[in-house]
Amino acid sequence: MTASVRSMFGLRVSLVWGVLVLATIVSWVFGSAHAGVGYRTASVLVIVVAFVKIRLVGLHFMELRDAPLALRGIFEGYCLVVGSLVLGMYLSG
Repeated sequence: MTASVRSMFGLRVSLVWGVLVLATIVSWVFGSAHAGVGYRTASVLVIVVAFVKIRLVGLHFMELRDAPLALRGIFEGYCLVVGSLVLGMYLSG
């Protein structure tokens, strides 16, 4: 790997890491204090943030971003289906 590719990769990973940290803080704020919204809205936000984080980790740290299209499609589908099912089960309860 050349130095420019390494620095570009490092920048991307650092940005994704920053987004993950920010998402964790957002989840904590909504999960612990509800941040001025109802508990149901806060719970939905926490679930959505969790699945966004799963997708970011899978794509950027498990390198599924550059995986064959079928594998990436399975992962993207998993995130969408399981996230929707979890939200649906929560909202129907």
